Amino acid sequence: MTRTPLIAANWKMNPAPPEAFNPDSAYRPQSGIETIVFPTFLDVRACLEAGLPTGAQYGHPDSTGAHTGDVSMTMIKKTGCQFVLCGHSERRRDHGEKDSDVVAQAESALRNGLHPVICVGETAAERKTKRHKQVVERQVRVLPLREMVTIAYEPVWAIGTGVTPTPEQAQDMHAFIRSLIPEARRETTRILYGGSLTAENAAEFFEQPDIDGGLVGGASLKPDVFRAIVLAAVQTKS
Repeated sequence: MTRTPLIAANWKMNPAPPEAFNPDSAYRPQSGIETIVFPTFLDVRACLEAGLPTGAQYGHPDSTGAHTGDVSMTMIKKTGCQFVLCGHSERRRDHGEKDSDVVAQAESALRNGLHPVICVGETAAERKTKRHKQVVERQVRVLPLREMVTIAYEPVWAIGTGVTPTPEQAQDMHAFIRSLIPEARRETTRILYGGSLTAENAAEFFEQPDIDGGLVGGASLKPDVFRAIVLAAVQTKS
């Protein structure tokens, strides 16, 4: 079954590139390719008003409450967002998010009519000790996979380090993740690659059968680079 490729721009704690709001923006969907931008909360409104498919970088599972600095999934949905990131490796690292927290976020997103893009992946130490599949399986098994979600595989050791897995290594993990998804959803669930995608290497990754697109971090702040990554998806997945 054909899965529509998806290229997502995670701008992290950076302002939206001004070019993002142009009519010919690199962040707008292409024929046969879906795109999402994940801006900071301060830029969500501008992205929505510009007509960009927009998601939040995080949402609290509770609708309201004494959670200073947080924004709930309910509030995110009311802005007009369609998507939300759950369990990004930087949230796990910087905010101590556990697997149970990520599950709570994903389930809350689904209850509120948001599509969760759920991040999983292993650290350098976990791969070095050959526990990478054990770690990823632990993260995946608890997810609400009978619902329509998107998974993003992030080899944490490849994010911003200049060290990148081979396309074959990435495909091996993507195929493993797909094998963990319930059969009814296995062929329709998109699994994105999220480890230092560039204009130069994107096509090699997108040629792999179980890689359905990318979650692009730092490179997504450069419109020309992001456009090249989208075009690589167009050329390899069409």
